[in-house]
Amino acid sequence: MASEIFSKVKSEGGSSESGSSESGADERGGNNDAFEYFGWVYHLGVNSIGHEYCHLRFLYIRGKYMEMYKRDPHENPGTKPIRRGVINHTLMVEEVGRRRVNHGDVFVLRFYNRLDESKRGEIACASSGEVRKWMEAFDRAKQQADYDLSRGQSTRDKLKLESEINLSGHRPRVRRYAHGLKQLIRIGQGPEKLLRQASKLSNSESEVYYEADGADVIEAHQWKCVRTLDGVRIFEDMANKKTGKGVLVKAVAVVEASADTVFDVLLSLDRRRRYEWDTLTGDVELIESLDGHCDVVYGTLDLRKLSWWQSKRDFVFSRRWFHGQDGTYTILHFPTEYKKRPPKSGYRRIKMIACSWEISNISTSSSLNPARCLVTLILEIRSKGWFKWKNNEFSKFERTLPFGMLSQVAGLKEYIGANPALTMESSAVVVHSKTSGVSMSSTELEDAMGSDEFYDAIGAADSSSSDDDSDDEVSSKQDSKVKLKNVSWAIASLALKRTSAPDTSKELNPDVPPLTLDTSQFHGTMRHGKGEGDSDCWSSPSGSGFMIRGKTYLKDSTKVTGGEPLLKLIAVDWFKVDECITNVALHPKCLVQSEAGKKIPFILVINLMVPAKPNYSLVLYYAADRPVNKDSLLCKFINGTDSFRDSRFKLIPSIIEGYWMVKRAVGTKACLLGKAVTCKYLRQDNFLEIDVDIGSSSVARGVIGLVLGYVTSLVVDLAILIEAKEEAELPEYILGTVRLNRVKVDSAVSLEG
Repeated sequence: MASEIFSKVKSEGGSSESGSSESGADERGGNNDAFEYFGWVYHLGVNSIGHEYCHLRFLYIRGKYMEMYKRDPHENPGTKPIRRGVINHTLMVEEVGRRRVNHGDVFVLRFYNRLDESKRGEIACASSGEVRKWMEAFDRAKQQADYDLSRGQSTRDKLKLESEINLSGHRPRVRRYAHGLKQLIRIGQGPEKLLRQASKLSNSESEVYYEADGADVIEAHQWKCVRTLDGVRIFEDMANKKTGKGVLVKAVAVVEASADTVFDVLLSLDRRRRYEWDTLTGDVELIESLDGHCDVVYGTLDLRKLSWWQSKRDFVFSRRWFHGQDGTYTILHFPTEYKKRPPKSGYRRIKMIACSWEISNISTSSSLNPARCLVTLILEIRSKGWFKWKNNEFSKFERTLPFGMLSQVAGLKEYIGANPALTMESSAVVVHSKTSGVSMSSTELEDAMGSDEFYDAIGAADSSSSDDDSDDEVSSKQDSKVKLKNVSWAIASLALKRTSAPDTSKELNPDVPPLTLDTSQFHGTMRHGKGEGDSDCWSSPSGSGFMIRGKTYLKDSTKVTGGEPLLKLIAVDWFKVDECITNVALHPKCLVQSEAGKKIPFILVINLMVPAKPNYSLVLYYAADRPVNKDSLLCKFINGTDSFRDSRFKLIPSIIEGYWMVKRAVGTKACLLGKAVTCKYLRQDNFLEIDVDIGSSSVARGVIGLVLGYVTSLVVDLAILIEAKEEAELPEYILGTVRLNRVKVDSAVSLEG
């Protein structure tokens, strides 16, 4: 069993990159310079005789090529890779989440070919942060593959131009692309240094920080600081305090550690660690892991510490966590019922207060500055009790359960500050060189990898007869357990020289008279709303509630409020289907195929495939009243490659009305859908259809499952954009919007064949 394979996971890594290239890159993000990522991971899978394996491997990504070693090739010159492959632009990468194996936790990354999902593989890392960095590495490799494809140059010719030296044997170690390398960065000391005691924590931090700018939607919250506690600020939401419901209160603190470190501490249920910072819920244990991003926890607490008349209580709650594209972690705690774990003898079952943890990195101007992050704990308190404590008897609030929960932030801050191992910077070795340290000739690379795809190389079944892993495989039959240290590596940002883009101020052809779009000619299965109080309907709000990139965003990260959408929403379909449907625009009864639809210059069809029982499809139809300008960003998106579309198709969600925990789960940040879930594109005639498979991501499935539970009370706004990455493409504009007003799941109709 996989649960018997290993107890802890070790990981180490680094990156090597070139400086800015004078030759630049095209708008798809391709780069002529070399880039390489490397580090220790675990390779997971099932061998040819059906046994699960977990092998420690050194993974190396060079350009669009992948190699897998049993030993670090930097420390063992001449070692040969055991697997090789090409990372195709059709690669999809999914963060599966945490998997518990033999009393240890591992974070799994799954990849597959979106054209053939049978081609897949998995690697495991020590932390969610390391998984995110590998996702960045694979994304860069996909960009390189797409760039090479767009150039139309064969792999053999490309390699011959870059290196004609046979580097076998003891010849000078010069890698292809070596002319573009400027430095080699390595983090960590190697797997032999990873053994540690289970009670110790150690983490080496990356020098890369996510940009933690503000939200991409204008929220209605008005947070006011009402108290400070040991460097922690306590806020009250003034905007919603008169709604008659509970009051939202949050505790906020700056912690001197990376978001990855804080997330690991919060998620850990190790009692010895929690005793050092969590005075309230230190006695907790895992009772069930539902999936890689959700589990159920049981715990006890002694409320006599707060009030003498209180008694011992126990509780059960579920945790669900997410890792946003901007690097922000969100952990949601929901009270739940669990019949398999009845109340403990001498304890009374208590319903814990729902809360939300949010951890985001604080940007730093220099890699020499220590890592810092902002930690926020939000919970809802009964209005009557909160106002009483706040106005008259605040001292009594310190003896309540909500106060004990808010104090967790202060305990967490002090605990991390008192443990240098959690905040110490990694010992990086920087070698300034024009050469690389791993031997590999261009001919060897091309001959070995040219015909093999990445999936074949890493997804192949391991066999004990062909791959001797006696030195590093942890067998399920062994009694000993290997405890390994969590080590991160630095993956520095790769700077691309921006190329000039055409003027995007006129996305639609100004020389053609606009067509009058009469929405009464188009009918979808979901009703067009008549007013704000209407329900189970749609409307199209302005873009003023969304924040988009301004003209100077590349210089100062300034965002501005959005304007009117470029395209007009003319209809919405709400389908119920047994299996997810694609190519909706080709259906004979689709409005795109109607006589009125064929007269529209351009229609953008967004098919959001919602996983459930049964499945659903929310289909949005956006129309242009004039032909698309051939020199516009929109035209590049419509007629571009799938890789280019994936890198630009952006959605901004906003919960206008609804349960606050759903708002925290959905978030307020933009999401590049093509990088989060599988998107398929159909370009024909006067339309482009984008089929968004929300079920392709375990994280997205979890969020959707939560949203569907409250959907009848939610008012949801969505904005669709093409992300601007070049100065000439700024400012951004909103492509289209939709507001879904308290949608009823049962109102979905079946799609006829």
